[in-house]
Amino acid sequence: MRREPPINALTFDVEDYFQVSAMEPHVSRGQWRAMPCRVEANTDRLLAMLDAADVRATFFTLGWVAERYPALVRRIVAGGHELASHGYWHHRVTELTTAEFRDDITRAKGVLEDVGGVSVQGYRAPSFSIGSGNLHALNTLRETGHRYSSSVYPVQHDHYGMPDAPREPFRPLGDDGVVELPLATVRMAGRNLPAAGGGYFRLLPYSVSRGALRRVNGCDCRPGIFYLHPWEIDPGQPRIPGVSLKTRFRHYVNLARTEERLRRLLRDFRWGPVSAVYGHALGGTAEGAAASDLQTAEVSVQS
Repeated sequence: MRREPPINALTFDVEDYFQVSAMEPHVSRGQWRAMPCRVEANTDRLLAMLDAADVRATFFTLGWVAERYPALVRRIVAGGHELASHGYWHHRVTELTTAEFRDDITRAKGVLEDVGGVSVQGYRAPSFSIGSGNLHALNTLRETGHRYSSSVYPVQHDHYGMPDAPREPFRPLGDDGVVELPLATVRMAGRNLPAAGGGYFRLLPYSVSRGALRRVNGCDCRPGIFYLHPWEIDPGQPRIPGVSLKTRFRHYVNLARTEERLRRLLRDFRWGPVSAVYGHALGGTAEGAAASDLQTAEVSVQS
């Protein structure tokens, strides 16, 4: 009998085009309020696409966005999606002291829970900025009531990455610590190669992403975590002046192609939110296991 492929975790980092880490030198946080915001409309487009495909996902949402667009957060929750945290100010964790990090994630979690009316269990660090040098941040996540992080990308990259990290769920700080759910990678020629979407999904042909995720599901027999941003389906977004050639390439190339690629991805694979796909890794207690069983039963399957 042919085995059904694993259900993958579909995730979105809900931030606007001007909040991307590469834009920090050009748009200060003090300027955010004055920028033309497009995150609400773009996220609504994603929600409509997911609803049409009967797919549920996890939305790692900035507290700043939730505070300004509370109705959007409520639409995410009403659509059956998982609400999770992307921090409040989109600071890289490497730039914060422990106290500053605690303040940022506590504020974000409070805003998201107040607005969304649900418990926020997951966190993703901006720019995947948790790695071998600051795994202690996971202690702070545990102390502030988070159950999992999806902040480690086990690849070599010029701005992030922990290439020697496990490619499957792990607890860096022991059995009582937060579960880290790393982004999808494929192992080739002794290296981990990215298979989780983002800029690679836009810059490379769709067949590359599809083949990589199929390898994760087929050869590794495990689910993968895939991610995108709402601004990546928005070719009409305002251009930020003064950015470098490399940033322009990474941020703007193939924006017009991403939406159709995402539609193909929804058809080609099976998807669910992080808490459902990885319920077995998040159980830990009888109460947690029961909750995970319930979440797994609610996973959306796209055949």
